[in-house]
Order: sequence, then structure tokens, then C-alpha cells
Amino acid sequence: MAFEGSCHCGAVAFRVTEDVPTEAMSCNCSHCRRKGFLLSFVSSSAFSILSGADNLTDYHFNKHDVAHRFCSTCGCQPFGSGKGPTGAEMAAINLRCVPSIDLDSLTIQKVDGASF
Repeated sequence: MAFEGSCHCGAVAFRVTEDVPTEAMSCNCSHCRRKGFLLSFVSSSAFSILSGADNLTDYHFNKHDVAHRFCSTCGCQPFGSGKGPTGAEMAAINLRCVPSIDLDSLTIQKVDGASF
């Protein structure tokens, strides 16, 4: 079943045509820790921007493998895009930006991104 999310002000909205995730990744790298992300990764073919593509700004750091995309109006970062470990295009969904997901029901996988 598909799910949708958005930035805080609603200018940027997206859809994922995969099942609602039951797990999320919590990373302790300098970026994710400060932002408080709970991430789920999906194939780029399952991800689409519904509105606000022209309102997005990208931020790159470290190896510059991921475009951390955020709304230029409210500053919220609902997703990122890049290549996964296998080289396949993927989207990293910030599940905190998906109102229909019960965050307390997620199984959280902790990742030591600070050591990468």
C-alpha cells in the first residue's frame, strides 16, 4: 500500500508506492543525529515528488553520495536521494515526515554512521 508525506509547510509532498515500512534506521552521524531522522530506504522507481520540486534545495556532505533534499521555505528535510551500497538509485525517506506512520510501532535499527 502506498504512503505519502511532506515537509512541514506542505510545499513539498511525495509518494512512495511500496508498503508502509515497519522498520527504520536511526543513524548517529553528525547530520542524522542533529536532524533526528528515522529513515527508510526505497527504490527510486517507487518514489515520486507530488509537488514542490522547484522548492527543494540540496545539501551534500562527507562523500557527497546522497543529496539531502530540504524545503527552502520551512527547512524540513522529508527525503534524500542517491545510490545505495549496491549502486542502485534509492530514496531515503524521513519517516517523521509521514503523518500516517505510527513512529512508536517501528522497529529501530541503530547505525553507527559516525564511524564511517
